[in-house]
Amino acid sequence: MNQKRLDRINELARKQKTIGLTEAEKAEQKRLRTAYLADFRRNLRGQLETISFVEPDGTITPLRTLRKKDI
Repeated sequence: MNQKRLDRINELARKQKTIGLTEAEKAEQKRLRTAYLADFRRNLRGQLETISFVEPDGTITPLRTLRKKDI
């Protein structure tokens, strides 16, 4: 998500608190927030996929391998 979209989300949030939003602005806010959350989840999932654990015997186990074993 680029800075321009984040600024717009914040602008709409401030406006909502002060004078309120029109229906079109509410729809835009919902769309922007949904896109922001999707980006956030995608980035978090990518970070979690890179996590690895070093076992006491020195082997390295990726988190995704541990997740598959627990299921």
